[in-house]
Formats: sequence, structure tokens, C-alpha cells
Amino acid sequence: MFNKILIANRSEIAVRVIRACRELGIKSVAVYSEADRSSRHVSLADEAVCIGPAPSVDSYLRVDRILAAAKSTGADAVHPGYGFLSERAHFADACAEQGVTFIGPPGKAIRSLGDKLSGKAVAEAAKVPCVPGMTFSGNVDAAFLKRVEAIGFPVMVKASAGGGGKGLRVVREPSVLKGELERASTEAKAAFGDGTVFIEKFIENPRHVEIQLAADVHGNVAACVERDCTVQRRHQKLIEESPSPAVTPAIRKRMQEAAVRLAKGCGYSNVGTVEFLLDRKGDFYFIEVNTRLQVEHPVTETVTGLDLVKTQIRLAAGEKLPFSQERASEIRCHAIEHRINAEDSTRGFAPCPGLVESLTWPGGAGVRLDTHLYAGYTVPSYYDSLIAKLIVWSDDRKSAIARSLRALGELEVRGIETTAPFHRKVLAHPRFSSGDFDTSFADQLLKEEAAAAAV
Repeated sequence: MFNKILIANRSEIAVRVIRACRELGIKSVAVYSEADRSSRHVSLADEAVCIGPAPSVDSYLRVDRILAAAKSTGADAVHPGYGFLSERAHFADACAEQGVTFIGPPGKAIRSLGDKLSGKAVAEAAKVPCVPGMTFSGNVDAAFLKRVEAIGFPVMVKASAGGGGKGLRVVREPSVLKGELERASTEAKAAFGDGTVFIEKFIENPRHVEIQLAADVHGNVAACVERDCTVQRRHQKLIEESPSPAVTPAIRKRMQEAAVRLAKGCGYSNVGTVEFLLDRKGDFYFIEVNTRLQVEHPVTETVTGLDLVKTQIRLAAGEKLPFSQERASEIRCHAIEHRINAEDSTRGFAPCPGLVESLTWPGGAGVRLDTHLYAGYTVPSYYDSLIAKLIVWSDDRKSAIARSLRALGELEVRGIETTAPFHRKVLAHPRFSSGDFDTSFADQLLKEEAAAAAV
């Protein structure tokens, strides 16, 4: 087991990893930018090292400074959290070269699965259902259009190295395909440094369902109960729950088996997530693999009773997978996670950084809160606007929704706006309570509100 772990991240996920380290008896090292000097993860860790100015390109994305901090503090492992360098193969490689264990899959796995095109090839080789699609050569001629039409409009233009909805376009007519390909490529180049895009059949009105994986270096793999991430705004997840109201035991079993085949087929190790689109007929299609811990991992931890962060650390240390497939499939409750962002949903979800004057967190049975926020803290403008994750659980979905509404009603953050009011609107909507909704639901709700306000 490791003696000291450096957390190459910030905010609530850094706090989450530090707590796991403390429970395992492992020393922790926080890194921080000048803008994060007063962040909770800095004071919570055993040691802390400043790695540069506020912009992430000068701090949290600086591999050299992070590894220098690991060396100077004697850390023998690095946990990347999510975002920043967590899915950068060159970072995993650099850790290995410096003799520091990267708590995640090896660089080779990140490289093959992190790119959507190569990840799809891995999935196809493992006989995992994939959405029909094709690569883009850069020339929209008659032959190319004929191949796209064979797939069938509408199609989705996707950035190969993309994420978070960037480099993503839905194209319903051949006449606009060329322009959308060019725009998606330009956006992807600016966001990820890679303008490669490809085309897939657009699945109408799907649900977004994902399977959490855990695998050791000894060939053991287990796939957990699914998470439903269908409530999204512009391809950004807002609410996740488990189990999914749209997944039957038979579908769950097929999804888990597909995810395990994929992991075994490419020799995957550590935790990861296989994401699928699920249509109304019960057919599912591979989207991508996230080769890291997910923001929504507490949903799976809650519904199964497993600790995924401790599992990550143990697997990285070479231990065998600490639970079986049967254990990973246990459903102990119904869990819902709310991503609470410092954003104003009445103004197009505009970011709302600033001073937190005071706050009141919810509590009671079946309520968990993952956050780095405290009264007097100033939310910086340089990073992602996620400030807390509210995880609520109960015996069944109906009571979990009721408890979520109660908890959201207790949550108060004064000084900045948050997305909590919008979450209450989602949960109170009949479509959500019925369980019959798709990935367009949140955007449709916003359109309804805008139309009502305009009257």
C-alpha cells in the first residue's frame, strides 16, 4: 500500500480523495493554484504545495509542476480526480517514468479508450453494440454524402477527443452537413487541440445510461448496477440516479456483460465507466469509456455500499478486486445525485462566482453532501462551477424523490446563485416522477419556462 498520495486536483473531489486516504492511513498532499489558496482541500490535506497562478494551464495542467511537488513531498502515488489531467495518457506515462504510481488505468488504456474513434473500435472488437457511424476524411463529396445517407439522417457530428458537449452537432439535413462538420472541427480544435470529428447515427429520444467498472491487474473485472444520467442540459449532466427507471433486470445484465467484455478485451485495470445510449425498444449502444472516476460515482457507492475511491487506491497498489460481480450487482436502495453549480438557471445558467456569505446544508437520514464550500469562501471564476454534490437515497424511487425535494428545500447558499431551484423544478415535474423522459427533457423544461415567462 502507498505511504503518501498527491491529489492532482481541486475542490470537492480533492476533499473526497483526502478523506479516503485518511481512512486508509495514507498521508495526503494537496496541490493548489494561487486562486485556490483558501480552498478546503488545502487545509484538509497533510501537506499542500502551490503549483502556479490561477489559470489551469499554468497550474492544474502543468505535469512538470505536479510531479515536482510529488518528488519534493515524497509522494509515491498520484490521484488525478476527474477533469484536468485525469484522462491524459501523457500524464500517466510521465508518472510511470518518474516512478510514481498513477491511480488509474495505464497510459496505453487511456490512449486507446480516451479517443472516441479508437474506443469504438475496442468496443466493436469486444462485440459491444455500437451506433452505426463513419469517420470524416475532410472532403464532403457525393460519395461521402451517399455513405452518410446510408446511415440515415439525422446524424450526430462528434469530436473524437471531445467531452462536455463540445464539438457536438445534430445534423438533420444533407444541405447543412458540410458547415456543421467544419464548425464542430473548429470547436474541437480550440477545446482539445484535436479537430478530428466523425459521424454517427443520431438516436432519437434516448436515455443516457452508464455502467461503472472496476478491474484489477490480475484479470478480475466487475460491473456495477447502472447509473441513469438522462437529465442533462446541452449534454451536461445535472441529475443522476440508480437504478434507472428504464432498465429492466434483463437489460442490466446485458449491459454489465458488455462492459465486462470490453474491459477484458483491452486489458483494462482500475475503475472506469462505459457509457451507453438506451432507446425505447430496450436496445443500447456504446458511446464511450471514461477512463477515470466519474463525478457521479457517489450514486453507485450509495446504491451498492461500495467505496470506489478506496477501490481505486487498492487496485493501483496491485491488490485484487475486493468484491465480486454478484456483490457489485446488489441494489440496496434508490439513490439520486444533484450536481449543485454556482450558476443562475434564470439567466441561461450563467456562472455566479463570488463570496459565500453564509450557507445552510441539508441533513437527516439518507442525505450525503460532497463539497469544499464553507461560509466566507470565495468561489473563483477560473474553474468548473460545481460547488457541491447532494446525494439522497431511500427505499424506493418515489420516497427518494420526496427526500430530495426536502433536502433541496433546506439547502441555502447566500451570496451567490446556485442551480438548486432548477433541480427542485425537475423533480416536481410529472415527467420526472413518472420516469418516462429522455435526454431532451431538461432543455424542454427550460423552453417551457421561457415561453411561459414571455406571455
